[in-house]
Amino acid sequence: MHYLTQATKIRELISELTFCKTLWLDTEVADCTTSHSRLSLIQILAGPKDSIGSSAYILDVLDKHDLAEYFINQIMHNPNIQKVFHNASFDIRYLGGKLASNVTCTLQLARKITRQRLEVSNLKLKTLAAELCHFTNVDAEEGRSDWGKRPLSQKQLQYAAMDTVYLAAVHRHLLEIFDPHAVNDIFNMVKHLPNPTPKKPENPSLNATKVRIAFECPRLFYLNHKFGDKAMFLPPNTAIGIGNPFHKLADDFVKLALIEPQFKTLLQPAAERLKVAEVASAMQQIFYQLEFFPYLQKATEKNPSQASTLLQVWQGLQGLIKRFAELLITNRRYCNAETVINNTFISQEHSLEHYFTLSDRTQQLVRGEFDCLVFNFAKNRLCMVEFKTYQSVDPSAQLAQVALYSYMLWHQKKVPVDSAVYCVLPEFKEYHYSWEQLEDTVHQLIPHKLLQMQQWLNWETPQPNPPPSTTQSHLCEICSQQKKCQTFFTPPFKDPTGETNGGDDPIIDEFVNADAIGKELVTTLQSFGVGVDYQGAAVGPAFIRVKLKPHMGVKVNAITKLSADLQVQLSLEKPPLIAPQAGYVSIDLPHPNRQVASFEKYIQPEFLPPTVPVKIAMGVSIEGKLLEADLSDPNTCHFLVGGTTGSGKSEFLRSLLLSLLYRYAPQHLKIALVDPKRVTFPEFEQMPWLYSPVVKDSDRAVELMEELVVEMESRYQKFEKARCADLSAYNQRSSVPLPRIVCIFDEYADFMAEKEIRKVLELSIKRLGAMARAAGIHLIIATQRPEAGIVTPIIRSNLPGRVALRTASEADSKIVLGGTDTSAAYLLGKGDLLYQMGAQTHRLQSLFAKNIHIPSV
Repeated sequence: MHYLTQATKIRELISELTFCKTLWLDTEVADCTTSHSRLSLIQILAGPKDSIGSSAYILDVLDKHDLAEYFINQIMHNPNIQKVFHNASFDIRYLGGKLASNVTCTLQLARKITRQRLEVSNLKLKTLAAELCHFTNVDAEEGRSDWGKRPLSQKQLQYAAMDTVYLAAVHRHLLEIFDPHAVNDIFNMVKHLPNPTPKKPENPSLNATKVRIAFECPRLFYLNHKFGDKAMFLPPNTAIGIGNPFHKLADDFVKLALIEPQFKTLLQPAAERLKVAEVASAMQQIFYQLEFFPYLQKATEKNPSQASTLLQVWQGLQGLIKRFAELLITNRRYCNAETVINNTFISQEHSLEHYFTLSDRTQQLVRGEFDCLVFNFAKNRLCMVEFKTYQSVDPSAQLAQVALYSYMLWHQKKVPVDSAVYCVLPEFKEYHYSWEQLEDTVHQLIPHKLLQMQQWLNWETPQPNPPPSTTQSHLCEICSQQKKCQTFFTPPFKDPTGETNGGDDPIIDEFVNADAIGKELVTTLQSFGVGVDYQGAAVGPAFIRVKLKPHMGVKVNAITKLSADLQVQLSLEKPPLIAPQAGYVSIDLPHPNRQVASFEKYIQPEFLPPTVPVKIAMGVSIEGKLLEADLSDPNTCHFLVGGTTGSGKSEFLRSLLLSLLYRYAPQHLKIALVDPKRVTFPEFEQMPWLYSPVVKDSDRAVELMEELVVEMESRYQKFEKARCADLSAYNQRSSVPLPRIVCIFDEYADFMAEKEIRKVLELSIKRLGAMARAAGIHLIIATQRPEAGIVTPIIRSNLPGRVALRTASEADSKIVLGGTDTSAAYLLGKGDLLYQMGAQTHRLQSLFAKNIHIPSV
């Protein structure tokens, strides 16, 4: 048997098991006779011809909820794997419950055949093993032993392993009687676990820095890998050229500290007498005299302009040296002055490499070179330190890079390795990641990202589907390759049908002459005595925004009051939306050849680390950019969504939900769905993200909202004990992070007819809306009828985020958007929406997911 206790080994095995066709499974439960039963072991057999348990795997998951959850998500929710249990109703209670798919129960199969036909005394697994399959020395007593104690005895482990052997044998005998044709399919076509010996790499090698770039922007990664283009994001006031000298001098400091006796002298006093500021200052002076000043002299002799750059380098080095002084003083409590520096700075080769097995069964070699390895005696943990001159533009990309380094070091040293990122400018800031966080990142994100990277590198112009643009549009403005990216990825790419796809730029119909439309509008306004200058036009998927500058003395109101006249003169179905903007007045006219904002074009499946903010896709702007709402923002933590029949409300909710599933793994996000009309979310009813089965009636809706209130209160109690303010802070400290919960409540109006139900729902929404954001629970309440009697002031005041699709009346628009804003009554329908965030309102086109594809986990 193979008894696995280490989290990494267990995760690796689970990943391998996803390629099996059939698994024979059993569980052992601790404290099963009490109300506090705990899953202790998961036993697995993938090779049914084993008769002694030598190929059985035993996963020790006692109090390791994250590992059990990972097994549930990867195996129990996977419909492609047949899971065979004897008493399935008992086992799946601990392994996914009703969401477990493709489960076979041999006890039910035996009952169908009947005990009399089987000629056995009862239908227990051990009885069937002995009397039906003729096993000898079957141990039926060890099951009553204590599965909560550790270490487990060899007898317990053998008992646990043999349960899966008995199960496979019983399963085969029962099928030979009940369904002989199935025997060959299951038992002779079993996909055994693959040989763990690594293959030679089948893909070009990558490095950890390129993985970080791929997280930041797939297109920048492509240009960097294919053409060697610089991959840099340069925020305003960023000095260029300090990275290389800083890294060299930081490395020189560590080398000097290991050999220079003056450093040991500084640490001679007892730890409690050492002052960080004094020790740091002395270390800075020693390093300045022995290393930095000579380097400065040589550099400025060659190039005098280097002086200002090296001044910034010195600022960064001072912060770094102070942090190292803090660590040395901490470790001084555990070491004497002679050994503390050598015990803190671990000398070893900084180059790393590791082969990752991807889901397509190929091997991917990843190389990297880390900056520094230290040991923290207070935490009894190694820590890999990455130096950054400036703070990262994308924390999730930074996490991916350091997770790779820690994982490769773990493979070398076989001990957990934390990571820290020291950002030294404009002021010193440290980001620390525990090994537990990093391990999750590697297993959940990195293999999928590596496979994506290889797929992107296989693309060649003018093929369709180029690497997607970054999901963080602000990075384009500070990207070193912005111009090349715009020209390289924007030619029309032919798809197999012969149609063209213009990439991720604004959707512009080449047959729409926006300038001609704009000039016609100017002429029309002049006919009413209103003078304006044409400032250009932007063409979006649903409408054309014409920008006009009123002549001196012309009031904005002179234009807005003409909306009905423009409707008549321009032959529009509805009056155009007119609004003052910064420096111009915008007039939105319907696009004559309206486009669809395809979901697949803007969002790709890519699970993000649990530390990044959870965002939902709101829609595409007039500039062709995807706008997203951050659920941790007080202005967008809860939403009221209103839209009449034909407005596209259901498609908006579906695309919003799908955007969450494409980016956040089930262990980090749970979804609660309320669908009284039973038509909005049918494709999502079996997904592993569900907090509970989809709610379809009023009683269960009330229960769900009350459950969320209880969950919120429970979380605040945990936060209080952990001394944390919110979910993000708690998850950074906890070994068992809590998932965010998003409740999407469609057709809220259907539950408001009954007074008692209305009262309870309003109370729950009020409490959740006021308090649940910090607990990581978020509400999205939607209705076709946003009437005053349904969306009451209590509801409105506790749902700060607003999305208005086309409403049936101006009054409904005012309810959704607040104040006197009647704009939603004049939207075009079919996903044309107004997204209100604080004081800003954006007109967007909702994404449209033609086919719902639930991402695999």
